Amino acid sequence: MTQQPTYGPHNPHPLSQMRTELVWEGKYDEYGQRREVDIAGCAMPMQRIEGIDEPRREAAAKQQLTLFEQQNPRVDDFRNRLIWGDNKLVMASLLQEFKGKVDLIYIDPPFDVGADFTMSVAIGDGKEEIDKDQSTLEMVAYRDIWGRGTDSYLHMLHERLNLARELLTEKGSIWVHVGPQVTHTVKSLLDDIYGSNNFRGTVAWKRSAGAGSSKAISKKLAANYDSIHLYSKCSECIWNQPKVPYKPEYLERFKHQDDRGYYRIDNLNTYSQQTFERLKEEGRLVEPKSSGANYGYKRYIHELPGAIIDDLWIDLPYVNPMADERVDYVTQKPEALLERIIQASSNEGDLVLDAFCGSGTTGAVAERLGRKWLMADLGRFAIHTSRKRLIELQRKLHKDGKPYRAFDVYNLGRYERQWWQQERLQGADTEHRRIVLEFFRAEVLTNTPSPLLHGRKAGAFCHVDGIDSMFTRDEARAVALATSAAGGRECYCLAWEFEMDLHLLVNALTTELGVKLKLIQIPREIMEKNRKAPPPFLEVAVLAAEAVYRKDPHPLTPSPKLGEGGQETPAPLSRPGRGAGGEGKTVDIKLTQFLPSLAEVPTKELEAIRERAIRSGFDFIDFWAIDFNWQPDKPFTHDWQDYRTRKDRSLKTISDAAYTYPAPGKYIACVKVVDTFGCDTSITVEVEV
Repeated sequence: MTQQPTYGPHNPHPLSQMRTELVWEGKYDEYGQRREVDIAGCAMPMQRIEGIDEPRREAAAKQQLTLFEQQNPRVDDFRNRLIWGDNKLVMASLLQEFKGKVDLIYIDPPFDVGADFTMSVAIGDGKEEIDKDQSTLEMVAYRDIWGRGTDSYLHMLHERLNLARELLTEKGSIWVHVGPQVTHTVKSLLDDIYGSNNFRGTVAWKRSAGAGSSKAISKKLAANYDSIHLYSKCSECIWNQPKVPYKPEYLERFKHQDDRGYYRIDNLNTYSQQTFERLKEEGRLVEPKSSGANYGYKRYIHELPGAIIDDLWIDLPYVNPMADERVDYVTQKPEALLERIIQASSNEGDLVLDAFCGSGTTGAVAERLGRKWLMADLGRFAIHTSRKRLIELQRKLHKDGKPYRAFDVYNLGRYERQWWQQERLQGADTEHRRIVLEFFRAEVLTNTPSPLLHGRKAGAFCHVDGIDSMFTRDEARAVALATSAAGGRECYCLAWEFEMDLHLLVNALTTELGVKLKLIQIPREIMEKNRKAPPPFLEVAVLAAEAVYRKDPHPLTPSPKLGEGGQETPAPLSRPGRGAGGEGKTVDIKLTQFLPSLAEVPTKELEAIRERAIRSGFDFIDFWAIDFNWQPDKPFTHDWQDYRTRKDRSLKTISDAAYTYPAPGKYIACVKVVDTFGCDTSITVEVEV
């Protein structure tokens, strides 16, 4: 019989050398080495695609800029940023500029493995709603988060929490908002990254008024709270103790009054004789009514800062259906919750980051409280909701004479594609075209009649544009000529980006050459590693607009609004056309056609919604903006915009900017439309004054 070894201090058991830690699949590589986040490999430049300083642009369009600048409460020390993209790549990309500079991070990552993120969105006048799916990109991301259950969820969070720690200042803090399903594992993860000695507490926030459906609470306690874990980067951190006003029953104790105000009498604690004499001289002491009794101490109501808040937050209501702040976003958090967090862990002028921004509550509250902010989200609808909300806040702050900061919209754009090409495709553009055609379910042509024709599908040719280029008018004509020369009548043009206003040229080429070009957006989802199922390839949205010229620089006639059924309420306008000379002439833009992309409509409803969109496409416009003096190499500048709100579903179809150009000549205006699903499309309009 083999004798079992005796373990003890002289011969420790191998397991005794292990420390207590949270382990998940992917934390260690095959050699037992801990995987580090590839910060350098994930970092890439971001494109600034929009600049938004709505009140300033509005004043400039009305030729009041000089006076406005003297009264403008805009703060110019920093331009806030709203970023569309994977927050892992976004945070890695922010490190070059913001490493160690963020004072507060709040994140609210998805924490429900069975969650249904389909939401209802209003169209037209709001009397009708339709379901909106997650974008395919969001679905892929959500599947990656929960594809291997808790393991993949923790791995996703581990990477992002490490990046967040690099961004924090030495006195910075992070608040991580999760549900009861994952709160215990996420806290262990935070202990692992930030250190248990930097744990500052966990808030239990009561998130709703009800207990849920009978099915939800069957054979278990009703789950009605979220956990918000607070960690600091180091032992010292920014901390402003949260307080709330005292309850009325407590204030009723202050029933005495003198010339200083209302007070109550507290027992006097033991003080030195020197302190006792000072308090007596200040009139803060009440003499005892009987011998042997202690002096009393006057505690004034106006000197009390409020009741200290503990970690049980049951006083902050959820966003109810009638709340003014409601933006109809499924995971929207109340502003009061973020206000308490931001005030506790930051000071005015500090920088706040939310990498899962959703409806933009963090940015809205940070802006109102005088903080700078960075926000990111993967969903187009989240970016659109946040942009609209922050523009509305800008308008309100400006109207009230309160300070605000301008903000810019960024995305990772073509840099992300170039990174994918270099990392996964070893830089080969032919490999890129093969993958696109494979997902498009098209045949790759080996003996092609033209270098511009790369595939064939159902009798039509296919052209796949370069990974780092934009499909232009010149390319469209060249592809149409190549298709015609090869005896074809139809060609799918697949591209990552399209030059603005291509549809007019496409229609002209059909008439001229008898070749129909179909403009198809390449889905970003094909860049996903190990992806096999093809994402939907849909035609780009159709948008048309024209310039409207007026002689009166301040027309009294209001712009028409969309009424019932998407019909315009008539209003007399000058006839659209070109003018000669800019003196006394203003320009506006009229929308004439819109057909949305339906990429995020549930498949079962696609046909019905397509018919509705063809019949009344304007009902699907949620937001539109104009850059009257657009430059191809510059970000889109918001000179004018109009949008639907929850309370006001009307929408102008002709701008009322009364824009005046600096001198006679030819200009290009750019029109950007965002549909009710959050997808945007743009065209250019030639203007001559």
